[in-house]
Amino acid sequence: MDLNLKEKYFIVGGAGDGFGKAITIALAREGARVLAVSRTEEKLIKLKDQFPGQVEYLSGDIATDTLQQKIVESARKNDVSGVVINAGGPPAGGYTEISMQQWDDAWQQVVRWKIHLINKLMPLFIENTYGKIVCVESVSVKQPVENLILSNAMRPAVVGYAKSVAAEVAAKGITINVLAPGFHKTGAIDRLFAKKSELKEISIEEAKLSFESEIPVGEMGRPEELASIALWLLSPLSRYVTGQTIAHDGGTIKGIFG
Repeated sequence: MDLNLKEKYFIVGGAGDGFGKAITIALAREGARVLAVSRTEEKLIKLKDQFPGQVEYLSGDIATDTLQQKIVESARKNDVSGVVINAGGPPAGGYTEISMQQWDDAWQQVVRWKIHLINKLMPLFIENTYGKIVCVESVSVKQPVENLILSNAMRPAVVGYAKSVAAEVAAKGITINVLAPGFHKTGAIDRLFAKKSELKEISIEEAKLSFESEIPVGEMGRPEELASIALWLLSPLSRYVTGQTIAHDGGTIKGIFG
């Protein structure tokens, strides 16, 4: 299927690893041009070398005004078509373990920078009467995850923001959707393995098997599988889909509307 992504320009956050890297690679293979953003410059250089002329990069903290301004300047110069809002999550922990400072930090880390960056890019999308925004969040926006109280509480705020904005800009040719991945083979899952290992006094491997036993399909997802959904949402073919939160979880969510 031709997704009509060739030569279009996209910004991808968290591109050094996991979902961001998988989405960057998938976009480049479709012939798109990508601005890959991450703190891990050495990994971004490898992506650029893998796709010369298609992938460029910015290294730094995407939550900062300085880096966001550079992103906006590049988006303007290259006639941006879409953005993947993605970065690492907050630390694991339950109610009794999380301090008020960690709650304040989680607001900055999980919610504020995403709103700020989208708000900065939105005038460009409105001017072009076209734009694709995909936020990569977590299954925790639909079903709480054990020992992830910060994610359980903060990530749904992004969904509320995305749903509200989607209604306001839909008539301008702009869509905004959320991906809600469950347990995947990425570095981010390691902190959950470690937490369960600590709390249950079991090995890391036993903790991993415990997580997989809760997934109806019997194993964790792969980042490239989620990337295929992101590509479709970033393509013109998804014109009629906006304001949605789409789970990619192997059947983990128990609710009817999962």
